[in-house]
Amino acid sequence: MKPKKWLPALVLAAVVALAFLPALTRTRQEEKSYLIGMSQANLIETCRVTTNLEFREAAKQYDKLRVIYTDAAESPQRQIEDIHRLMGLGIDLLVVSPDDSETLRPTLAEVYKKIPVIVLDRAVSGEDYSLFIGPDNDQIGYLAGERVLELLGDGGGTVVEILGIEDSSPAVARQEGFLRALEGHPEITIESALYANWMQDQAQNRFKEYLVVYGKTADVVCAQNDAMAYGAWLAAKDLRVDGIRFIGADGLDVEGGGVDLVNRGILDSTIYYPTGASQAVEYGMRILSGEKLEGKQLILTPQRIP
Repeated sequence: MKPKKWLPALVLAAVVALAFLPALTRTRQEEKSYLIGMSQANLIETCRVTTNLEFREAAKQYDKLRVIYTDAAESPQRQIEDIHRLMGLGIDLLVVSPDDSETLRPTLAEVYKKIPVIVLDRAVSGEDYSLFIGPDNDQIGYLAGERVLELLGDGGGTVVEILGIEDSSPAVARQEGFLRALEGHPEITIESALYANWMQDQAQNRFKEYLVVYGKTADVVCAQNDAMAYGAWLAAKDLRVDGIRFIGADGLDVEGGGVDLVNRGILDSTIYYPTGASQAVEYGMRILSGEKLEGKQLILTPQRIP
């Protein structure tokens, strides 16, 4: 039987197609779209609103990336429900800023068995996540302590701390760094440590109670974020208590943020640190593209202003 004349041409076409197959595969991979779920603890704090805005801007760099945002409104249980809902929508990667790290840990461990997880801002114990991105909280506290030393000088004075959520990892680390900076300075007395759960209104109430109930003031109020520092400033203003200097942290360059409050003379200093939003988008896309990261933590460096 004579070979069919079209067989050589067919074989040649198959060889050519195989030669281009890797390139075609790469093109399909490059064009693959991804869905990221961004679970935020709340959208009351200015820093969290700013985080979401920065996340949106960073995500615009990727044409094939879509993001779904949720707001847990300060409820760990609602955040767990948000995460289950995001999983039901078929997300490829979860970015979560926990309201309560320990409460969320079992849920995140289950999610991590299925998709990558990036934890933002508040660390969770264990290894059930792909990457943690957050500030050097110990250094934030240390920089604030150094500023107290500068403000009070050799004569010393009194300090009131206003802390975030009791036993939360950022609050604990920032206080440890703060106290370390003040070691060996007996001329400085910490009169009280008030918990205000990162909230401006709670800080205003706690510091107002302190001024009224104890009938005392302070030379410096050092708050673990700018919102609480501003709340304490409002309390002193309401009671017409003068002469207190205020230090905060976050250092956001937005209206009402730490930089604005320093420029207006309300705060003496703030500690700036990146929100980690742009890094979460970048590293999220790298993880989704198959890259194996070295290490599980990306710690962001703070800076004092001024």
